[in-house]
Amino acid sequence: MQADWTWQGQRIHFCQGGDPASEAVVVLLHGFGASIGHWRHNLPVLAQQAEVYALDLLGFGASAKPPSRLIGETGPPGSVRYGFDLWAEQVVAFLADRGLWCPQASPSQSDPDRPRRRLHLIGNSIGAVVALNAAQMLQARGAPPSQVVLIDCAQRTLDDKRAMALPAWERASRPLLKQAVRQRWLLAPLFRLLARPGAVRAVLRQAYPSGANVDDALLEILLSPTRDPGALESFRGFVNLFNDHLAPDLLAGLTVPVRMVWGSRDPWEDPAEARRWAASLTCIRELEVLEGLGHCPHDEAPERVNPILLRWLAAPA
Repeated sequence: MQADWTWQGQRIHFCQGGDPASEAVVVLLHGFGASIGHWRHNLPVLAQQAEVYALDLLGFGASAKPPSRLIGETGPPGSVRYGFDLWAEQVVAFLADRGLWCPQASPSQSDPDRPRRRLHLIGNSIGAVVALNAAQMLQARGAPPSQVVLIDCAQRTLDDKRAMALPAWERASRPLLKQAVRQRWLLAPLFRLLARPGAVRAVLRQAYPSGANVDDALLEILLSPTRDPGALESFRGFVNLFNDHLAPDLLAGLTVPVRMVWGSRDPWEDPAEARRWAASLTCIRELEVLEGLGHCPHDEAPERVNPILLRWLAAPA
């Protein structure tokens, strides 16, 4: 089932599958440029064990794409500051609005005969950072999720907090780059270039090194949202995220179990970094590195990823 939900006056698109009476609730959060369609090979399988929701983050997929408001800008009416707090707040509000998850009710308000459901947040790329941030928000409100699953979590190497790890020439050019990507007149032709079928196919050849499941349906999943009038605005909001949450910082503050699955040939998010997280952060329970896969292993090889996700849904807390 696909439907729309209104949040802060904005349309949010989502889909739902599985049994609402299930003990487990799963929320799937896509990566940059993707949408609920990117879970096409996972949602039906996970729905056999859980009630499953996939959300289009604000600015992506079929959700609204309001004007961007960067730091230092007032912005037009209805504009938003795109970022990981906005998207995590969207997730938390969705859960509360639909009665899927909220802070533990007092004994007088709760049904003592109804067991508390288990909430699993699963995200790919930037969706994984959103999942971590939403988990931290829920934890701060006394209602942590049962677990978070990261699929090739975005490491955000261009964030200002990681700038010292960049080559000297990149550090020197950052002020010019940061000023340039604020300009709509410069971003518009770049966005049109990147939103062409040939450019998207070239990116997919990197992201899906095996070539599996790179089909016309996937191309349309990625291209269709770029035709929306506000697509340039969400792109502008995202490429200006130079000072936002980093996954290790969020992980360090979590007490809930975190499990990670990674493609060994991810061209952008180094699995060696994931191994460092697993070795140093106590909340991480498991890491599965899948040989030969890239940035989106859940879509590239769902026959390998789905059994892992199903096993983790059944894992004890």
